[in-house]
Amino acid sequence: MNTLYDLLGIGNAITDIVARVDADFLEQHGLTPGSMSLIDADRAATLRAQIIPEKESGGGSAANTCAVAAELGARVAYLGKVADDKAGRAFSEDLRASGITFPSRPLDGRESVNLSTACCVVLVTPDGQRTMNTYLGACTHFSPDDVLADVVGAAKVAYLEGYLFDPPQAQEAFRRAATIAHKAQRNVALTLSDPFCVARHRDAFRDLVHGHIDILFANEDEICSLYQTESFEDAAMQASRDASFVVLTRSEKGSVIIRDGERTNVAAVPTTVVDTTGAGDAYAAGFLAGLTAGRSVEESGRLASVAASEVISHFGARPLTSLWKDIAL
Repeated sequence: MNTLYDLLGIGNAITDIVARVDADFLEQHGLTPGSMSLIDADRAATLRAQIIPEKESGGGSAANTCAVAAELGARVAYLGKVADDKAGRAFSEDLRASGITFPSRPLDGRESVNLSTACCVVLVTPDGQRTMNTYLGACTHFSPDDVLADVVGAAKVAYLEGYLFDPPQAQEAFRRAATIAHKAQRNVALTLSDPFCVARHRDAFRDLVHGHIDILFANEDEICSLYQTESFEDAAMQASRDASFVVLTRSEKGSVIIRDGERTNVAAVPTTVVDTTGAGDAYAAGFLAGLTAGRSVEESGRLASVAASEVISHFGARPLTSLWKDIAL
């Protein structure tokens, strides 16, 4: 099968609502700083009523990665579930305007009763840390049937979003995607997304990583949670035994890439941190855009660090287009 795409993202199709808050706001609402909490529609409405949004845009971790990768010149497709509502149509138009192929079918009227397109209320404290509150809505209906074999088989890398792992049928969808990709001799990448998500499904994630994943992305907290250790070095070593290609981010400490036992350290790109939303998403985008374009591990890591640095320098998880022209592939 011909390669039509460099990257295929599979994840939660979400509208991001980003707002500034202080630490007291998180405490008042019982929120753990830096976490991602799953909430219902009523909780989402309550939070939205108490904030002043700085930015509203199409989002979701894998979708953010796809948008950044497309900006860098990669050929990109995305699979995710939206409702046939205003937010779902806006999400679809946003992806397509970014040059991303989005062939997923929205929920029909019968499926979407009392379900709207997902949203994430992203609360950013003065230190730049983001605390996410996600109403999954239509995302909970993503199933193996939504994994389009012709799209998966036509992508160099299928990139799976850990946040999508909560519904059992989505876990089945991940395994179907991995099976299709490997049958077509493509690579499968997974981002662990969040340490709390990892803790909810640790055994299932370990099984997925060991048997189905070629490239594993995680930050320091996530990889330590996966292997239940406080030692980053120990977690990195265990990860490199489960996956042949491991990409681990460590904020200002940069990143560590281990490929077939060979380790590469990549320095972070200094910047003023405004909003950490999407830092890992942008890093993965830069890395995969570089790798699928034939760049070396070192070059891909450097591009990833530049991408992450740009995204955290302003509000929102998508790049400012005018800043990307000089580093586009």
